[in-house]
Amino acid sequence: MLAGRRIVLGVSGGIAAYKSVELCRRLVDAGAHVTPVLTESALRFVGRTTFDALASERAIVSLWEGESRIPHTELGRHTDLVIVAPATARLLGALANGLSTDALTNVLIATRAPVVICPAMHTEMWEHPAVVANVETLRSRGVTVVDPEAGRLAGGDVGMGRLAGIESIMAAVEVTLAGSGDLAGHRVVVTAGGTREPIDAVRVIANRSSGRQGHAIAAEAQRRGAEVVLITTAESSIPSGCSVVRVETAAEMGVALDNHAASASAVVMAAAVADFRPVEVTSGKHKKSLGAPEIRLEPTPDLLASLGENKPEGQVLVGFAAETSDLIDNARGKLAAKNLDLIVANDVAAPEVGFSHPTNSVTILDTEGGVEETGLMSKAEIATRVVDRVARLLTAVR
Repeated sequence: MLAGRRIVLGVSGGIAAYKSVELCRRLVDAGAHVTPVLTESALRFVGRTTFDALASERAIVSLWEGESRIPHTELGRHTDLVIVAPATARLLGALANGLSTDALTNVLIATRAPVVICPAMHTEMWEHPAVVANVETLRSRGVTVVDPEAGRLAGGDVGMGRLAGIESIMAAVEVTLAGSGDLAGHRVVVTAGGTREPIDAVRVIANRSSGRQGHAIAAEAQRRGAEVVLITTAESSIPSGCSVVRVETAAEMGVALDNHAASASAVVMAAAVADFRPVEVTSGKHKKSLGAPEIRLEPTPDLLASLGENKPEGQVLVGFAAETSDLIDNARGKLAAKNLDLIVANDVAAPEVGFSHPTNSVTILDTEGGVEETGLMSKAEIATRVVDRVARLLTAVR
């Protein structure tokens, strides 16, 4: 359930902050990518180094540190859930009234992801009319509040206000994420990487595709609640939480698509499938001493065209076009000829773009004549743009 999910773990300044260390560990063990965001007051109870060691990323305490220019908006946009444990009375009041007083409250106000709040404080504070009103306000806005429990409090007191147990908090996180994301309830198939067509037992015809863009799209779709099947030739950076089908040749990718594409709400063909393959494959290694072999080629099956011809009603089909000239014209032709809903075109001859780079610049074309140019950005950001378009199309179908 939590595998591959991006979670911001907020920790505010209460004695129960020490329990958030165990919560962090449990979330990471469950497969979540956890970014801790601590208030300055939290550092009076727990050490930042502890979270740096246990979490997926270093803890954030201030808006004025790190490489990101706007950490609160970046975290807010790219997380699946924000959880605050413990949440003090001060934090509840700030969030209820839209006050951005530190890094954590900035993230809470900047995000559109689900929010889970786990209050912890003395009984008198928990029962104060202002706190009661703030909690009700948050609930009315869709925030999940995990009520505190009765038990031993700081200073030897006993009463209501003890932070809920870790199991209860984990259950709330799972329930909240189960129904979240604009792709929840959808099955998405993504292909990635470049196919390799054998010449002999050692050599292949291949291309420079790394699979990064396809893997980024799979990760983004999974993050937004989809059940993802990733059909890939690439070995590295496999996103967690996806069902992975490993293939090598175009024929093997075709079989995998036959098994999975028909039942999918969307198919994103980000793989660089070879257009040609050797007619004959030598069973062993062709020795250099025998001279240069004569390699006759034949076309591989057009997997994208086949998907377009057999597309179920309501399915969204996305193709990719890697071009070196006439980018828009070639992409438009492919969009129409192969019955696609979207096509993502990029000029692989351009600087810092394409197969071997962590960045990309694409143009997304649709059947209504729309053209969206992204400009140069990371492949994760490109994935967000592509999945945004897929999600909108699926919403329109519904």
